Amino acid sequence: MTSGSSPDARQAAIARLERKRGFQMHLAVYLVVNTLLIGIWAVTGMNMPFWPAFPLLGWGIGIAFNGWAVYRGELSEDDIQREMTRGR
Repeated sequence: MTSGSSPDARQAAIARLERKRGFQMHLAVYLVVNTLLIGIWAVTGMNMPFWPAFPLLGWGIGIAFNGWAVYRGELSEDDIQREMTRGR
């Protein structure tokens, strides 16, 4: 452990990295699966309606919320103090 780092800060950093890695894996699976679905649609008859739009949109909404939750950042003590002074 480097000097100046606490076990709590290390655990928080590990948790953030795990959330980011989980999101990246979720995004990779989304891209692979939906690419396959579009490929199936293209091979089986492009004259049919674009049915892959349903999983693309539905799952895409989930991906967007997952990414927002992971990358929006955590609240800092400065953010909390700033909001407390605004509420007065």
